[in-house]
Amino acid sequence: MSKIAFQGELGANSHIACVDCYPDMEAMPCASFDDAFAALRDGTAALAMMPVENTVAGRVADIHRLLPGSKLYIIGEHFMRVNHCLLALPDAEEAALTHVHSHEMALGQCRNLINELGLTAHVAADTAGSARDLAAAKTPGHAAIASKLAADIYGLKILRENIEDSASNTTRFLIMSATPDDAEPDEADVMTSFIFRVRNVPAALYKALGGFATNKVNMTKLESYQPNGFLATQFYADIEGHPESEPVRQALEELSFYCSQMDILGVYKAAPERAALKESDA
Repeated sequence: MSKIAFQGELGANSHIACVDCYPDMEAMPCASFDDAFAALRDGTAALAMMPVENTVAGRVADIHRLLPGSKLYIIGEHFMRVNHCLLALPDAEEAALTHVHSHEMALGQCRNLINELGLTAHVAADTAGSARDLAAAKTPGHAAIASKLAADIYGLKILRENIEDSASNTTRFLIMSATPDDAEPDEADVMTSFIFRVRNVPAALYKALGGFATNKVNMTKLESYQPNGFLATQFYADIEGHPESEPVRQALEELSFYCSQMDILGVYKAAPERAALKESDA
């Protein structure tokens, strides 16, 4: 059975995303995002499921640091509604809790409950790992924020469900591969992701992006990095459309005039949730 790698322990939200998208593949837990990427490069895993951003807590910093030099390809995306649970030892009572452990993104998504209960928050490597550690340590007064699946796996009690601050708490995942698997030019609802570095001249970014406006290409994401010093800024972008379509081709050609480097990370089918998100923003 082929494997799909993810960062975290069994029961993590990334594990749930793997099962949702690829139920016939074996989910492969990895200690870090670097390890998950390495599993792709050496062929241990066929795919990897990588969270990149959340509607409440923002972007996942490690992924954005690793993507530019990964030499891996985006072959798809997945949007998952995230439901967090407050987990405790089987004999624990909510009133006796004093500390809570989870990934920093999950802690940031559940601030209201943490403040309500007056808990001291502790950052863990991932949500499911905090559940596993709680079950192993059996420390009184401590709890974890993780999934219902993690509660089942590690034998913990669910004190509260759906504790996230936002009812629309959603994480976007990128599906990564060591080899490209681009969408066809005639397919509808295609996304293109790429990284570019502008030349260090006045108004370079303004001019580089002008082609997307004049060719009516919708850019859904633009984020900046400064990987090497403070002079040359690198950008990650998502746009709607295929590079072989005339508007996108012309926009990318104009972009190249003002760039010192441009690399396409993936050309893939847009997740079906994008249509609903676009309607809600209209």
